[in-house]
Amino acid sequence: MVDIDELKKQFLNAEFDSKNFVLDAENLLVVAKTSGETRAQFIDAEHADFQATPAFLCSLASGRHLPIDFPALGGIPMDGGKAVECFAPIRAGQPITGKSHLHDIYDKQGRSGRMIFIVVRMEIVDAQETLLAVSDSRLVIREKPTA
Repeated sequence: MVDIDELKKQFLNAEFDSKNFVLDAENLLVVAKTSGETRAQFIDAEHADFQATPAFLCSLASGRHLPIDFPALGGIPMDGGKAVECFAPIRAGQPITGKSHLHDIYDKQGRSGRMIFIVVRMEIVDAQETLLAVSDSRLVIREKPTA
C-alpha cells in the first residue's frame, strides 16, 4: 500500500519541470472560438484587452507529468480534471514560463477501492517572475484490488 504521507514529504512543492512558451494569436483565436467563447477580449485579436482564455491555459503542458523519481503506483490512472485561476491577462507574443510542482497528494476510499489523487500545479509567470495564473491538473489512480 502506498504511504501518502511519505510521498508528500518527498515530493510536495519541489519544482520538477519548467517550460517556456510564447502564445500565438491565431491559436488563441481558434481555441476561443472552438470552445464557444463570445467575449471580445478572447475572440478579437484587435481588442485592446485581447488575451488567452483560461481553457487555453489549461492546455499548456511541460515535458514531464510527474517528477522523474516519483514511484510507479500501479493501479489504473485517470484524468481527474483541470482548474485554472488567472491573476493577470496573458497576451499573445508575451514570453511566459510554466513551472510545475506537486501541489497535493491525497487519497479517498470509494466503492471500488482506494483512489490516490495527485495535483500537479503549473505556475505561469512572466519574465519578471510575476504570477499570472495557476493551472492544476489532477491525476487519479485507482489502486488495484488486492486478491
